[in-house]
Amino acid sequence: MRLTFLRMAALLALPAATAAAAQLPDLADLSIEELANLQITSVSRKPEALAGAAASVFVITSEDIRRSGATSMAEVLRLAPNLQVGAVSNGSYAISARGLNGSGNSGPNKLQVLIDGRSVYAPLFSGVFWDAQDLMLEEIARIEVISGPGGTLWGVNAVNGVINITTRAAADSGASLAVLSAGTRGTDSAFRQGGVLAGGHWRVYGKYLDQRHTETASGALVDDARHQAQVGFRADWTRGEHQFSINGNAYRGDAQQPAPGAVQTGAAIVLGPVATTGVNLTGQWTYQLGAGASLSLQAYLDHTSRDVQPAFAESLDIADLQIQHGLAALGAHTLVWGANYRSTRDDVRNSAFLAFLPARVNQHWASVYAQDEIALRPDLRLIAGARVEHNPYTGSELLPTLRLAWTAAPAHTLWASASRTVRAPSRLDADAFIPGVPPYILRGGPVIRSEVATVFELGYRGQPLPKLSYAMTAFYNNYDHLRTQEVDPTQTFITFGNLMEGHASGLELWGNYQATPAWRLSAGLLALHESLRLKAGSNDADGPGITGKNPSHTAQLRSTFNLADDKEFDVALRKVAALSNPDVPGYTAIDARFGWRLRKGVEASVSGQNLNGSHGEYGPLASRTEVGRSLGVKLVWQN
Repeated sequence: MRLTFLRMAALLALPAATAAAAQLPDLADLSIEELANLQITSVSRKPEALAGAAASVFVITSEDIRRSGATSMAEVLRLAPNLQVGAVSNGSYAISARGLNGSGNSGPNKLQVLIDGRSVYAPLFSGVFWDAQDLMLEEIARIEVISGPGGTLWGVNAVNGVINITTRAAADSGASLAVLSAGTRGTDSAFRQGGVLAGGHWRVYGKYLDQRHTETASGALVDDARHQAQVGFRADWTRGEHQFSINGNAYRGDAQQPAPGAVQTGAAIVLGPVATTGVNLTGQWTYQLGAGASLSLQAYLDHTSRDVQPAFAESLDIADLQIQHGLAALGAHTLVWGANYRSTRDDVRNSAFLAFLPARVNQHWASVYAQDEIALRPDLRLIAGARVEHNPYTGSELLPTLRLAWTAAPAHTLWASASRTVRAPSRLDADAFIPGVPPYILRGGPVIRSEVATVFELGYRGQPLPKLSYAMTAFYNNYDHLRTQEVDPTQTFITFGNLMEGHASGLELWGNYQATPAWRLSAGLLALHESLRLKAGSNDADGPGITGKNPSHTAQLRSTFNLADDKEFDVALRKVAALSNPDVPGYTAIDARFGWRLRKGVEASVSGQNLNGSHGEYGPLASRTEVGRSLGVKLVWQN
């Protein structure tokens, strides 16, 4: 007796330039050297130049987003060559870094995702509901994508990567903006209004999307049409050495639920829509203490609800408080330390098909971390850090890291690292019961433990020529205690265990080449090999097969070309290897965009995606969305 729970995975993890901007540097006009020295914060939780960062980090700029023709956050993430992005249906994606892109009983769950410092991973299954992460793309300043462990600074679940999304400061947004787009996949509209108040800056925005249903390879309708409305605001102001920021968002979505969308028990099931709502509020305060020292405080409240008919409904409230202190340099040492406390209240409405028991839980996480950057020599830095995080399931976990960075020359950095990180259990691991009433076929694991990754990396980032820059990273991930699906010794039900181990190794490579002043080429490659095996005592024959959910290689090439001062033409080619669990053929996708400025403050563009034909990306053939050829037009007005 064995279940694969693909339907459960679908349920839980894969749900159905302004006046001020004109004063900012146009990233399209930045040199290769200037791009390499963009300031990032995700690697060390303090500003540093990308060129010297001792991690595998790729930055998606606001200009990359504008010229991509992407219409959603998940599509934007395709620009990062160190991510694997697979479309399941409208609003539903499998996104991961360095493999483990889902299993037989859950979607991807080893990636930490933050929006303006607010974590958006779902405690229900330790993954991300991507349909709820809808931002006004024009307001994104940059996206920092770290592939590899980030547990020391970002906590448990930052096992294979961190995606840190930062929106523009209100002062950089300008006054008015309106966006209208329409195409074969649906329509999208948005507005933004900003201004000055009491010595600070503010903006408000709103957006609405309407997406049509998709189809399978056979032409059958996939019942996944969706609609979502969202509004939000941000305000920033400075008082001497004090900086303040507050932002909030509210959304409501309604999506049809494609099959499989519920746990089947033999009886016919009527699938209702997936209704999502959410509201969040984040406040930040930073105090510059002088001599490079700083003190910062962040707090946020986040309420979300998800109603997946007829399987379950969840109402989740999160309160999170973080404090960080960056000390002034003391000799060769530069230390940053901080603490984090999170409290959640999770209330699930169970059904006859699926239950989380107990239905209501109050949980608490707490952690402290510290990281010291030691200048061993002017050209050699040692970064040592550790985090201790307490979670409700396994108690305290230690997340250490050690990194060494050698600046061999002003434009060349060689680095190496060793880290330990974990994915803490979730409610899915410990509290899930199928069906929702006895006798149970599945019972949550009563002794479930954290999944552990020990990661070794060796990387290089450099600019050998004025017009050429590139980065490469080789990695080896050693996994232990990976989740398995075990038949109980009584042979009467299934439970979760941690009886699988293995490793993943690979190479990440990307670079930029300025062929002419008007023409830039960008390329990326990810090669991955995974090998998993069961430990003694496991009877989960399907477990090692999850390696088949990841392509062995992906490659991309992007061309950004300015035809004239007011016209631009962009082409992107993406190649993805086949999957084997379930079988998904490899594919090549070609996207193109033509944009032009009709007059000052008015920009129009025409975009085409998958121009060479349709393909599937993730999931079983019978219900898999065929990502088809699409065309769209977009008009942006700003003042």
